[in-house]
Amino acid sequence: MFDRDKWQEIFHTISKNKLRTFLTGFSVAWGIFMLIILLGAGTGLSNGVKVEFRDAATNSIWVFGGQTSEPYKGMKPGRFIQFNNADFNTIKTDISGVEKASGRFYVPGSNVTYKKETGDFGIRTVHPDHQYIEKTRTIEGRFINNIDIEQKRKVVSIGTLVQKTLFKGEDPMGKYLEVNGVPFKVIGIFEDEGGENEQEILYLPISTAQMVFNGSDRVHQMMFTVGDAGIEESKLIETEVRQKMAEAHIFNPEDERAIRFWNNVEEFLKFNNLFDNIALFIWVIGIMTIIAGIVGISNIMMIVVKERTKEIGIRKALGATPYSIISLIIMESVLITSVAGYIGLVLGVGLIELVDSFIPPDTQFFNNPEVNFQVALTATLVLVVAGTLAGLVPATRAAAIKPIVALRDE
Repeated sequence: MFDRDKWQEIFHTISKNKLRTFLTGFSVAWGIFMLIILLGAGTGLSNGVKVEFRDAATNSIWVFGGQTSEPYKGMKPGRFIQFNNADFNTIKTDISGVEKASGRFYVPGSNVTYKKETGDFGIRTVHPDHQYIEKTRTIEGRFINNIDIEQKRKVVSIGTLVQKTLFKGEDPMGKYLEVNGVPFKVIGIFEDEGGENEQEILYLPISTAQMVFNGSDRVHQMMFTVGDAGIEESKLIETEVRQKMAEAHIFNPEDERAIRFWNNVEEFLKFNNLFDNIALFIWVIGIMTIIAGIVGISNIMMIVVKERTKEIGIRKALGATPYSIISLIIMESVLITSVAGYIGLVLGVGLIELVDSFIPPDTQFFNNPEVNFQVALTATLVLVVAGTLAGLVPATRAAAIKPIVALRDE
């Protein structure tokens, strides 16, 4: 039941002690504010890392040819390791744990024309599985398939920005554009999670490119996914690939310069573990800040009880019950905690939203800082409950004071 007299007394007490009330509320608001800011910053860092890894499958391994650094079995150092179709087939069929696989052959030049329109775009010549490794999503038509590879078809899948630049609103499906003077039929249009740069790309069948652009059977780069393999398993797959390539190209398997790897499994899990630890650190700091606020409330409430000892004695002498005294002090504590906690919550969320409005989309390392509203609300409710408990100790002490002792208090 709403006790109007009790609330009037609480507001009267607060208005008489503005500085004390402000300092108490500030400690609570600051605790919630800092927790929200820390959680938002942690999420922003985590999202930034996800942007960094969004372009390629996080369970992928990339293999690059290098240069030998030591002699081996009569072979001189300084040889460049050039992959070929046989190497790709070895990875595709002979390496356990490989799921999706693709190679790339680099096409010299990147001049692309359609009628009178010309553009300088990236050319990637790949196998069909490449769409899963690079997270390419076909929105019209299709991607390169195995028949294109086998029959060495002159077909191309284009990014949305290529479509916009060259075709000017015209439907590109079935039309022919020229890549370095060679006509290719448009069979598909795609989007890519990697952002705009990844949509200024044309994908050609690698077998066609090798034939048309004098590539023989050369493969400049290979990449593959490893399913749900962890770091240790992915490193074993790396070792197996290195061993197979060493046998094929006669170099020491221990020569790390001969071929190089980029292990997305390892890098992604490293970053994930790092940000898990950062998130734990943020929670510890935030909770300690809130605890400091709660301790401040408890101390302030004790001071309040001390200042009002004689008043409490008079109340008890006039017949006030322990419950009425306890409830009065706890209600004051809950009011200050609730209002201050809400202010801290609103200010924290507001600042996070303000910062987010100045951060460009797809920013790496720090992106889309946000706070889970349920987490923020729960933290505020926990603080209110803790504030209630913080006021309970001094309230209980106040209720236990004997009237005669209280009236003698100076």
